[in-house]
This record gives sequence, C-alpha cells and structure tokens, in this order.
Amino acid sequence: MSSSPSPSLWAVILAGGVGSRFWPVSRPDRPKQLLPLASERPLLRDAVLRLAGLVPPERLRVITGPSLVEPILTAVPELARDQLWVEPRAAGTAPALLWAAAEIARCDPGAVFASFHADHAIHPAETMRAQVRRAAELAVRHRRLFTLGAPPTRPETGYGYIRLGPQLDGEEDAYTVERFVEKPDRVTAEAFLREGNVLWNTGLFVWRVEDLLDEAERHAPELPIAALRAGDVAGFFATAPTMAIDHAVLERSTRVAVLRSRFAWDDVGAWDALYRTRPPDTDGNVTVGQACAVDCRGTALYAEEGRLVAFGLDNVIAVRARDLTLVLARERAADLKALLAKLPPEWRPER
Repeated sequence: MSSSPSPSLWAVILAGGVGSRFWPVSRPDRPKQLLPLASERPLLRDAVLRLAGLVPPERLRVITGPSLVEPILTAVPELARDQLWVEPRAAGTAPALLWAAAEIARCDPGAVFASFHADHAIHPAETMRAQVRRAAELAVRHRRLFTLGAPPTRPETGYGYIRLGPQLDGEEDAYTVERFVEKPDRVTAEAFLREGNVLWNTGLFVWRVEDLLDEAERHAPELPIAALRAGDVAGFFATAPTMAIDHAVLERSTRVAVLRSRFAWDDVGAWDALYRTRPPDTDGNVTVGQACAVDCRGTALYAEEGRLVAFGLDNVIAVRARDLTLVLARERAADLKALLAKLPPEWRPER
C-alpha cells in the first residue's frame, strides 16, 4: 500500500512596517527591511535568498503594504510582482498570517507554511532550512503549531521568551510549551540565562494551514475567521482588530510546541544590532560605508552617504544619513522611539 504524499511546504515573509528604530536612515518608503544592516544586501533580500532551496518561487510569498510594493521589487530583483501579497491595512501579525493561511488553503489544501520576518539575521542558512523542514514534518505528525526557539546568549530584555514544557513524545530538541513570557526586565532575563529552560521566541513559525485556522477560530473570537474561509478578505480586514499572532493564538492554544534551533539568530531591531551582525575590529568597533573610527572602543559608525569619522569615543553609535547625523550612547539604542517623540515635528520621520 502506497503512503500518502507529504504536504507541500510554503514560505511567507512578513515585510511591512516603517522601522522607525533605524531613523534617520529608515523612512516610510525605505523601512529597515530594505536597508543593508546585516550584509551588503537589504535585509529582505537576505531573507529571500536564505529560502532558496527550501521552497520553489511559486510557493514563496511576501506580505507587505501598498506603498512598499515598488521599493521591494526594486530592492529584491529575485521577487516577481505576483509573489507579493498586499495587505488592505496593517493590522499586526495575526490578521496577516491568518490571511496567508486562508489563501494557501484555497489553492493547496493540507499545505504547511513557515513564516519568517524580513528583518532577521540567520546563519548558516542551510541549518535553518533543515530545521524548518523538520518542524514541518513534526507539525504534520503531531498536529501542533510549531515555533523555532533560539537558545539565549545574553540577558536580552527586548525579546520574548518561551518556557519549555516536557519533551514532545521523545522527539529530539522538540518540546511542548509551558508558557510564553513577555519581554522581561534585566534581573529576570539574567535569571532566565542561568536557568537554561527557556528559549527566545524568534517569531519563526511552522504549521499546517488548517490547524492554524482551526486554532484561531477556537481561541480568537475577535478575528472573523469565517469571513476568511468565505474569501471575504476585505470584510476580514475591515473588522479584524490589530493583534499579534502570539497573543491571538499561540498564548491561548494548548497545541503549541517549540523546536530548539541550531542556527544563529538575531532580531535586527535597533542600531546596536550592528555589533552582532557586522564583524568588529580588534577594538570592537563596527563601521559601515565611508566611516573611520580612530582611538575608539565599542563604537559603531554607519555612513549612508558622505564620510563619518569618530575620534576617542567609547560605546557610541553614530549614523550619517542625508542632511542629518545621529549620535547616541550604545545602551540607549533601544530607546530611539522616545527620542523621536521629543524632536521638532519637522525632524521626525514622515508618516
């Protein structure tokens, strides 16, 4: 007796948002996913190239907003226009991923899809692809919603965490999820690092399309899944509240599992990510573009245009873009939104 064929695997990349944490380089028509922050290529192009060999082009989709279609097609020549799904409105990851699940289910019932963020740095890519394939197999075998969790390497307060439950039916590196933990304070993050029974919530998810839709219908009554199933995308987005998929489904479902990742992962979320995504010199300085650090330690310089020189600075980030230069303390990189709120209105990023 022949076995049934394995379900096909799709990949969806979330690529919306303005990326205000990378002001003054980022702007509405060039958000952070279109900036070369982890390599010489835009983050989104890195994400697309990482998926080569995981899924064929006809099963790769990028979800974005209407104003970013042309900039994305220019920045990522590997993408065709029909690979872009344009949200009627930005409403968070829950509506976006549920819409993706419904669209895939209509043309490929029983499919599995993996979701990625456009602004992550991941290497080696081949390890990531292998683990996504394994998560897809586990999602089908156990009928669970899988997330890939990264072992913490520092007491990070900007990430969510996953507390591990028991091992999943003897599967290596796979666990049930005891609970999701919001971004902790420093003391809690340090305790997590010592404890060793937690993983970072990477936001990389793998699931059967029907399992995701079923769990959303069961646990997120705020979201009109019936409209999606009926093909009423406009009606769905007109009434769906803005929600993250974590809050809408994963924190409420009892069918969530996590696979411990074996690849290096970083959420390129603020300017201090340059220290982790770019090679430093012997004094811990990082430079991008025409930038030079002299007698500096732990300083990051990013010159989008022109030349940028730092002399005798420690743990400072300096960014030159167009007619504006930003200088900030390294430890304040995550607070950039607070700075923007205090700037004169004419200096703030355009909305």
